[in-house]
Amino acid sequence: MTTLTEGNLRITFPRDANVRKFDSPESHGLTHSMKAVDFIVEDDDRVLFIEFKDPDHPRATDKARKRFVKSFKSGGLDEDLKYKYRDSLLYEWASDNAGKPVHYWILIGMDHLTEAELLARTDDLKGKLPMRGPRSGAWTRSICAGCMVFNIQTWNRNLPDFPVSRIRP
Repeated sequence: MTTLTEGNLRITFPRDANVRKFDSPESHGLTHSMKAVDFIVEDDDRVLFIEFKDPDHPRATDKARKRFVKSFKSGGLDEDLKYKYRDSLLYEWASDNAGKPVHYWILIGMDHLTEAELLARTDDLKGKLPMRGPRSGAWTRSICAGCMVFNIQTWNRNLPDFPVSRIRP
């Protein structure tokens, strides 16, 4: 198994998964011009783009948490998440690594988020990506096979093969 951290969160990946920490200067070298998801995971039949946001990090200030909650609930965070996905997909496409369906999983490290709030963010983000392409049907492939926004509890319940835990300081 592979275990990686992002801030104060730890994720464990299955042994057979090909995992890359993607959001770092060493990894893709274009942080000056492209946004990036935190991790890219490839298994036999899909690619996972995984993004962590952790406003409940022990070092986060109350002001930063309030600003994050406002951005999350208003949909402002969706803009950042959209560009992280698109830039990562473009990078993978240009690297000839975009042959499998891509799923986008976002973990928001806030325990008090309701499932309704997570679902609302998921639905709005799906509209911004866009999942199905133009109504004309001109696209022969989807640019995103799936998208979900989770908190730690819903992540671990729905994705038991990718457990996440908080690192205690």
